[in-house]
Amino acid sequence: MKKTVLSFVFLLVLVSASAQETSNDTIKLWTKKGNISLLFNQTAFNNKWLGGGTSNLAGNFGLNYDFNYKKGDVIWDNKFIVAYGLTKVKGSKTSKTDDRLELNSLWGKKAKGDWYYSLFFNFKTQMDVGYDKDGNGISHFFSPAYFQLGPGMLWKKSNNLSVNFSPATAKLIIVHPHFTDFGPSFGVLQGDSSRFEFGASISGYYKLNVMANISIENRLNLYSNYLDQPQNVDIDYQMNILMRINKYVSANLALQGIYDDNTIKALQVREVFGLSANYGF
Repeated sequence: MKKTVLSFVFLLVLVSASAQETSNDTIKLWTKKGNISLLFNQTAFNNKWLGGGTSNLAGNFGLNYDFNYKKGDVIWDNKFIVAYGLTKVKGSKTSKTDDRLELNSLWGKKAKGDWYYSLFFNFKTQMDVGYDKDGNGISHFFSPAYFQLGPGMLWKKSNNLSVNFSPATAKLIIVHPHFTDFGPSFGVLQGDSSRFEFGASISGYYKLNVMANISIENRLNLYSNYLDQPQNVDIDYQMNILMRINKYVSANLALQGIYDDNTIKALQVREVFGLSANYGF
């Protein structure tokens, strides 16, 4: 697992280095920016502490890399995300707190004003094995894996505010067959290894700069499957608050809420807060 994360970091370093060797014309067309963050949390008690509590240690690794293209009336925005986190509570096994591998790509050609004809692609999966509360493996790398592709219209007011609507989105969910031996898994029916859906997708992005050193990023993705209970809309909302202390240190709050009744008929919530060391490239 560690080798996988390091491989992605090494790949992005090579991409960044090669970009510096391109011509001046290419540099004008492409805008590239990346950030690596390491977030740590620790709580410790000695044997004499009467207030109660359990010692624990947690760490999260995050990598965000944007590589965007603009020439004339054509734009092509890409975002690559890697996130992985572990926590160790005294007296128990190490458990996973975050695990994401995601690529978002959005191509647009200006139609009029702030509107663009668009085509988007999204891929997301995880890198490590996931366990339920009983210690049973319920997921691993590329299982599940989600793909979405669809044409539509993009409204882009600025780099900090945009909404893309795709009324004809194809979605593919892939899981390993051993997860569906005894029942459905992540919406894939028993005995199958994939599920195809066709529906409508809306994705929005809004970044608010509250102060010079505080920013709030909001991402909202909605999806309705025309082929099966279109009224049950899949929701994925992410909020990231970044409070910079200096160039290399910041406090981060990440909040994510997911509702997908094919996976579980309940709201999934993830929250991570801590002090982070950052490196931009």
